[in-house]
Amino acid sequence: MFSNCVGRLGLLSRPHRHIQRKCGLHGRPNFTKNNYKAIRGNFGYLEEQHIQFFQKLLGYDRILTDLSDLEQYNVDRYCQVRGCSQIVLKPKTTEEVSQILSFCNENRLAICLQGGNTDVVGASVPVFDEIVVSTELMNEIIDLDENSGVIICQAGCVLENIDKKLEGSGLMVPLDLGAKGSCHIGGNVATNAGGLRLLRYGNLHGNVLGLEVVKANGEVIDCLSTLKKDNTGFHLKHLFIGSEGTLGFITKVSLQCPPRARSINVAFLGLQNFDKVLKTFRKAKEDLCEILSAFEVIDSTSMEFAKETVGITSPIGDYPYYLLIETSGSNPEHDADKLYKFLDLVLVKHLALNGTLATEPAKVNAIWAIREKIPEGFKHSSVLCYDFSLPLSKYFDLVEDMRNHMGSLAKKVFGFGHLGDGNLHLQIEVNEMSKEVRDHVEPNVFERVKQMNGSISAEHGMGFLKANYLSFANPPSKVEMMRNLKSMLDPKGILNPYKVFPWTYS
Repeated sequence: MFSNCVGRLGLLSRPHRHIQRKCGLHGRPNFTKNNYKAIRGNFGYLEEQHIQFFQKLLGYDRILTDLSDLEQYNVDRYCQVRGCSQIVLKPKTTEEVSQILSFCNENRLAICLQGGNTDVVGASVPVFDEIVVSTELMNEIIDLDENSGVIICQAGCVLENIDKKLEGSGLMVPLDLGAKGSCHIGGNVATNAGGLRLLRYGNLHGNVLGLEVVKANGEVIDCLSTLKKDNTGFHLKHLFIGSEGTLGFITKVSLQCPPRARSINVAFLGLQNFDKVLKTFRKAKEDLCEILSAFEVIDSTSMEFAKETVGITSPIGDYPYYLLIETSGSNPEHDADKLYKFLDLVLVKHLALNGTLATEPAKVNAIWAIREKIPEGFKHSSVLCYDFSLPLSKYFDLVEDMRNHMGSLAKKVFGFGHLGDGNLHLQIEVNEMSKEVRDHVEPNVFERVKQMNGSISAEHGMGFLKANYLSFANPPSKVEMMRNLKSMLDPKGILNPYKVFPWTYS
């Protein structure tokens, strides 16, 4: 099974039962290093003495070496990439993380930092035989200050579990993701995850008050502030937010949490063209203003794809474009009345052709499920997933451009996303993943995004899959400064190698 990986330990080849991540139509991907001809960095190899150190530190029950157990840690959520790590470590404390990193740094052992493994750009799984250090047992909620609305927790806390903890205090997490039931807050911070309600609550650079981070050499950096104001020097936390685990290992997070809305309403609209989508967005900002919390767009091809793969259908019939508009506030009557008037206005002015409104939680959740379940279909097909920021005037131009560019190589090209913050999720469904297909798409799609003054990664990060296109997103001076920071904080390059920064290939 792992015969062409870089394994040197006899204990890893004993009989095992096969437990595989469900990878849909085409099964597990080939090893990433083979698919992309990547060249392994100058790192050490895992040896028996290394395992003995980890066993002494963590005990036998928090180390995985059986191939069947390693499978889920070596393959990403959408089965695009596959590593061949021979060991998974599960620390519970910052001190254990510190000792692991210090030891790996001394022995030049590369590390793959992993949270809930919900990443979609190959950032959370190894490329070669990196040691996987999982945060899944670092799941303690340390403190909640109900007066200030600040929660402190370990990096392995699942996003949805944090939100449930906050619910009893009338608070909520300022981040909402489709993967909230499995993603970890440390991974969210490391990737600066955006989510469905960034329009209302902003990104994590504004909501994270402090971090505790372990450097590659094991040194612990305590920036775990709970203060909203602190101008006593550099705000080092921002270095690690969005760094994808390449600069340090996030172990604790201090998060500012807003009051939980007492009133949540959702409208679902059908529209004729994208021009009317933009006009409706402008009107929503004007009329819904302070209660507007999400503004999502879905094209007809996305809806068609969702119907075919996961059985989701539109509750209002078929239209070229759909909008999901959410409001959240503290006054149910006021908020519902405001949304009713808005819906009536856009229908009277023929901005929307049809629409429905939900005020009851079950119906609100049912409409949100339409949007949230579209990515679930990726598991049942071969889909190239892209995540861009674009000027709104050019938002769907890219979808049409790629339909023309792909021609018969694509079964479908479709787009959906967070229109409220300019984030487009472009998807290209193909008959089969191949180098020919990917080479036809990349770097063409990135060049088009750059020409449109957009960003090639809005919220997913660079990971492994986009790392070689870092220069498309940043000028040389910025890339050089990023490299200098990496060299200073991780001089041996053991933290998440082959991610963010371009990797070499044969």
